[in-house]
Amino acid sequence: MNISKGFLLALVAVLAFLSWLLIAPFLQYALIAVLLAYVLRPVQRRLERRTSSMIAAMALVLLTITGFVIPLAIILTVVIQDATRIVENLDADSVSVTEVESLIQEQTGMSVDLMSSLTDAARQGGQLVLEQSTAWLSAFTHALIGFGLALFMLYYLLKDGDKLIGWIRKRTPLPDDVQDDLYTELDEVMHAVLIGHVLIALVQGLLAGIGLIVTGIPNAAFWTVIMVVLALIPIIGTFLVWGPAVVFLLATGEPLFAVGLFVYSTVIVGLSDDYLRPLVVDRYAELNPAVIIVGVLGGAYAFGFMGLFFGPVILGALRATLTVFHDNYDRLEREKFGG
Repeated sequence: MNISKGFLLALVAVLAFLSWLLIAPFLQYALIAVLLAYVLRPVQRRLERRTSSMIAAMALVLLTITGFVIPLAIILTVVIQDATRIVENLDADSVSVTEVESLIQEQTGMSVDLMSSLTDAARQGGQLVLEQSTAWLSAFTHALIGFGLALFMLYYLLKDGDKLIGWIRKRTPLPDDVQDDLYTELDEVMHAVLIGHVLIALVQGLLAGIGLIVTGIPNAAFWTVIMVVLALIPIIGTFLVWGPAVVFLLATGEPLFAVGLFVYSTVIVGLSDDYLRPLVVDRYAELNPAVIIVGVLGGAYAFGFMGLFFGPVILGALRATLTVFHDNYDRLEREKFGG
């Protein structure tokens, strides 16, 4: 390697590192934009047959705001309200302060003033909230900027997505047909994860949520959202919520509802996976459940919430790349030596 090539490689490495530092604070939102662009790309291409790419991209961004962001904000509001009720209903008022003070005095002979202690604790909690308000405001501002960035990126990924892919293809040192095979494999992996697992998780979570609502489980909206996320994990999934819910119904004297929820969750929710997955996954690259579990858990740890989606995609992409490499290795080796 001569000095010029070495210098260029070092420069690329430095600039790539600095670019990563710029992207890392907003990685979650960048991944959201990439995911939405992938989902909306077929619609973008259809719209471009009737109008310009700019108008098509702008229309889809507006559609995303009205059809995704606003409903998501409403759902989050409901979930937060349910979570607040859960905290407020932790049976804090089931035993009066006076009764507790009397019980302590009878057992220990010591007179205590729990109300004063609770007041001091509340005062300290208020000071803590005041101290953390700046951090919360900063997090809220960061989220607003992040979502704005995601929409901005989505617009340009839709508008100039084909140009970006063309630029990548030209800079990739592989024959065109090998790149075609690679992108086809990667596309099948994305479909397998998005349709074969995310969609099924959404359906399973909603079906399980209906069971909670019908049987009168408190804060069902909150637990439904939790089950949608848990349903991304094969085998375990929604049972982590509806299982304790069955126990809760038994403990509160509702055996019929408990049995009904158990049967409904076992049959309807459980079998929905067995019937839906072959219908949608068999059309694409099927991923082993072990790959999904490792991808979901490892992705969440490495990339946060969006890792739930991109974790399995990354592992599936590795498998697809190895497949293409194996299928074309001999040919690429011959081309390397001019044979």
